Amino acid sequence: MLKPQVAKELKAIVGSNWLLDTPEDCLAYSYDATPLYQSMPDGVVMPGTVEEVAAIVKVCAREGIKIVSRGSGSNLSAGTVPVEGGLVVVLTRMNQIVEIDSDNLTATFEPGVITAHLHREVEKLGLFYPPDPGSMNVSTLGGNIAECAGGLRGLKYGVTKDYIMGLQAVLPNGEILRTGGKSAKDVAGYDLTKLLVGSEGTLAVITEATAKLIPLPESKRTMLASFRDLTGSARAVSRIIAERIIPATMEFLDNGTIRVVEDFARIGLPVDMGAILMIEQDGPESVVERDIQRMADICRKEGAVEVSVANSPEEGAKLMQARRFALSALARISPTTILEDATVPRARLAEMVEQVNVIAKKYGVNICTFGHAGDGNLHPTCMTDERDKEEIHRVEQAFEEIFLAAIKLGGTITGEHGVGMAKMNYLSLKVGETGIEVMKSLKQAIDPQNIMNPGKLFAKDTRRRVVIGGGAAAEQSVSHQHGNGCECNEHTAG
Repeated sequence: MLKPQVAKELKAIVGSNWLLDTPEDCLAYSYDATPLYQSMPDGVVMPGTVEEVAAIVKVCAREGIKIVSRGSGSNLSAGTVPVEGGLVVVLTRMNQIVEIDSDNLTATFEPGVITAHLHREVEKLGLFYPPDPGSMNVSTLGGNIAECAGGLRGLKYGVTKDYIMGLQAVLPNGEILRTGGKSAKDVAGYDLTKLLVGSEGTLAVITEATAKLIPLPESKRTMLASFRDLTGSARAVSRIIAERIIPATMEFLDNGTIRVVEDFARIGLPVDMGAILMIEQDGPESVVERDIQRMADICRKEGAVEVSVANSPEEGAKLMQARRFALSALARISPTTILEDATVPRARLAEMVEQVNVIAKKYGVNICTFGHAGDGNLHPTCMTDERDKEEIHRVEQAFEEIFLAAIKLGGTITGEHGVGMAKMNYLSLKVGETGIEVMKSLKQAIDPQNIMNPGKLFAKDTRRRVVIGGGAAAEQSVSHQHGNGCECNEHTAG
């Protein structure tokens, strides 16, 4: 609970309706979309302006209160779980698009704007904001920035960091910082904008952003290629890229995912196929038609049983929407669904998918795989039940081996979900011990009190550490807590 005097100060800043501190109210902000993690905050505050955010942070800095900034809570790395209690700062009231500048091709917006809302508004003006995470209908842009979200269009257009040009943020001492701006070329000093994008709320509270826009592509076509096995689909992906064709979207679903999505969406997906590719191209109509034909030919040469092209934009949108249903469809199978995003160079895609299947069989767990085939970003998804502790332990072991396999294939532990709590024990596998120390130094310099989203990114000495030695993973494990009262002997990999 917050001290009475602190609660009184916070109510004076935001109004009594925007401070929540009863156990019932705080419970709703004790978890996010990541399974197996929960921890109660001491209070929840909902500011409406940057000035209110700054005043809140100054109170917290003075009192040593931990701060977890939050949007919709749709992240999948336990990034907004208040593991050390403190105050959850919910930014959904700050939900205005400040400006769409058609002359400079930029949009300026507050952090609580829903991602899909910005898409619709800029497209009305013939403009385009490409990052499109699967959660875009519920996720906020502030959360996208904090996690450096990607999406289905990442292959051709990149991820959030490629579009954020400037930020307004409140630092841990309550000061307001502005970085970057609308200038297309700006190399003055350290790139503080890029530092804050993807920092997962550990350095500052983002209160406004300016993003680059591009012209809306004039046309778009979608195709579906069905393969009897995973290897053929992966070969097709590599061949398409090798032929210098960069589609807007190239999505992969394995047989398990195909079956579940078809049962959910009922759009006629081929449930007897080992894998399918959903490919979309956009741009000038002549280029789109040429690329679609070339990609269809490549898929057939690589063993596609059937290749079909959507007859209309509506039919194409229906196919892509079915892909976006993948997680929702899989979540219907079991009480607990753990979604990951191990990523490898696209040329190693087939090897990675095969590794996931071998690992799932080894540990006797149910894992379906889908993802962004064009950029090697796979989402192995495990359907399980968190009440079955023995099975959850096997799930954790399986995901640990999946992460190690991705690293050995030249990949990474996360392509777009972030590190948060869920993967902090594995971060050193990617960035190395020197990288960890550099990041810790930056954190200490900016947030010496460690009040900004503590317990994220960096593994503590009291937690299990994973190291690679002799070609295998070795671990040291001690008991730790998931929040208040929930104890286990292992750290979840999901």
